[in-house]
Amino acid sequence: MSGPTVRVLSTGGTIASTHAADGAKPTLPGEELVAAADLPTDLDLSVEQVSQVPGFGMDTDIVDDVASYVRDAGADESFVVTHGTDTMAESAYYLDAGLAPDAPVVFTGAQRRPDEVSADGPANLRAAVAAATHPELYEAGGTHLAFNGELHAARDVVKSHSHKLETFSSPGKGPVAVRNREGFRFHREPGSRSAHVPGLGSDATVATVTSGLGVDGGPVRWVLDAVDGLVVAGTGLGNVTAELADAIDEALDDGVPVVIASRCHAGGVNGVYGTAGGGKRLLERGVLPAGDLPPWKARLKLLLALEAANTPAGVAEYF
Repeated sequence: MSGPTVRVLSTGGTIASTHAADGAKPTLPGEELVAAADLPTDLDLSVEQVSQVPGFGMDTDIVDDVASYVRDAGADESFVVTHGTDTMAESAYYLDAGLAPDAPVVFTGAQRRPDEVSADGPANLRAAVAAATHPELYEAGGTHLAFNGELHAARDVVKSHSHKLETFSSPGKGPVAVRNREGFRFHREPGSRSAHVPGLGSDATVATVTSGLGVDGGPVRWVLDAVDGLVVAGTGLGNVTAELADAIDEALDDGVPVVIASRCHAGGVNGVYGTAGGGKRLLERGVLPAGDLPPWKARLKLLLALEAANTPAGVAEYF
């Protein structure tokens, strides 16, 4: 009798990469990743090669392809997505918010190639499969990320170190579960924590602009004619320079939705300051708050909202 049904969706990344004279690149098919992971033999497991790109080469079209497999999931089917770590947290969030999957979806990958000493990919893949087939995730559904012995919610997780194995964290929240020899120990309820924004397939263009010491309005004005929306990474609680605030006003006058997020790793935005560029003034002017979403996830939420809504007022309802 076969065990749980798992589909591994392979997209590339370091977990599938090999060394070459001109630099590492993803070459290994998903079947080889599965073979190296020493997975339980009672699984009803299949592999789909969705793409073969590095994490920094991922785009929303590929995640839309991943979503199509999940959308058509059969009863009691779960998914593991192997993915490059550079944008894994973004893809997991985009899928979670855009699809709100009932089936368990667990992203994983590696910081070290399979041909490096102490490669972490096989252990991460084993953990991801264990998570995807865990009864609590079957019950809860939603999208998670399994890495280095921890399970994180797609909405909360960020990549926090460029090369360490313990690269993923959920600032201010912590992991949903940790894995030891006995299995997963849950610290929070699993499941989707992303507000559902049904806008997969969006072809909108959203730019991200960062405020900082002496930043003027140029970065907004340079892109204004080419975008459908803007995300501004503000300082502190979501503040910008007075000059950047003037350019944001111009964007709003042109009907371009603008979202303010914080550059800080935790804490989110809050309209406190009433001086020029202060978060209180921005929100009163109609800038949309990202809450505690980091700028790169706020951008994805705005992409989804622009597809899901036909008007600026409709977009605002998602924020």
